[in-house]
Amino acid sequence: MQNNFKIERLDNHFCEAIIGLILPIQQIEFKVDIDLAAQPDLLDIEEYYDGSGGAFWGAILKGELIGTIALIAAPNHHSGTIRKMLVKKEFRGKELGVAQTLLQNLLTFCEDNNLHEIYLGTGDILQAACRFYERNGFKPIAMEDLPVYFPRMPVDNVFYSLHLKSV
Repeated sequence: MQNNFKIERLDNHFCEAIIGLILPIQQIEFKVDIDLAAQPDLLDIEEYYDGSGGAFWGAILKGELIGTIALIAAPNHHSGTIRKMLVKKEFRGKELGVAQTLLQNLLTFCEDNNLHEIYLGTGDILQAACRFYERNGFKPIAMEDLPVYFPRMPVDNVFYSLHLKSV
């Protein structure tokens, strides 16, 4: 399949599309017990992500949002946290490379902005996601070893970190 999607930085104008992508994947596909009230960040992308020094990106194919990834930055600690990495089921896999391209875009942003340590939390039910992070060099980390500023979601029970080499 041809790689026709593009990665765009998203702002509050995309909140409805972001919610429309993320909630069904979380609630219906993976049966994660989380709703919009538990994710106020989805209602104000600019405050939660851009305001931290991070960003929110989307993969867009023919005008449709097919995947997302976001970064909450902690510039004073030269680190950041990956959030909201989700891709519509029909666009997953190596053929299109949506997840890989989203992740690479975020990691390039981190390197360009002097962020050297990246963290993330996910659920152990998301085995494909865990394998994806591990293939990309993320190492498991115990919850108690996360930095105090890590924005933990109650549904997360598996955590990873990635050290980016200084350029």
